[in-house]
Amino acid sequence: MTTTVLRMLTALTCVLAACANIMPVPDFSLEKVAGKWYMAGFATNAQWFVNRKATMKMGTATMVPTDIGDLDLSYATLNADGTCWRMTHMAKKTDTPGRFTFHSQAWNNDNDMRFVDIVYDNYAVVHTIKTKDGVSEILNKLYSRSSEISDDLQQKFTQFSLDTGVLAENIVIFPPNSECPEATAAPAPQ
Repeated sequence: MTTTVLRMLTALTCVLAACANIMPVPDFSLEKVAGKWYMAGFATNAQWFVNRKATMKMGTATMVPTDIGDLDLSYATLNADGTCWRMTHMAKKTDTPGRFTFHSQAWNNDNDMRFVDIVYDNYAVVHTIKTKDGVSEILNKLYSRSSEISDDLQQKFTQFSLDTGVLAENIVIFPPNSECPEATAAPAPQ
């Protein structure tokens, strides 16, 4: 256990400075990123993920650009008991196209999110630096327009994650999962 923690701390220390310099793709198009994506993979050394990765499955994300250039993010994953886990964030644009920031109320952390590799009709790799109480962690996400992930894409995501300091055992391509039904607004009180 001590060796694992030490390895994680060493990897985190070595890459945080380098990860701060990871830039979004050139010529990022907010309009082309719009729509439904599958959350196909996560990669992070964060303890919450290490504890839960074995039970996590593929979910969906919807990305909706706003009129002022922000990005409305909605996530949904069907749980084993049939309920749906949902989360939303309003990612604020920065001066760098393809880079957004947001504060997660649910996790009480600040997020610096960058689209680092994207083929708009196929996949997106998003690199996020999450900071809480002065401690930063890296979370790489693989989004796909399809629920089927090619071996080449899995390898590309794995290599990027290793290059950003994520331990190999903490890089996961999620198994397929049924989708949550569309969220509907509650009826107005009578």
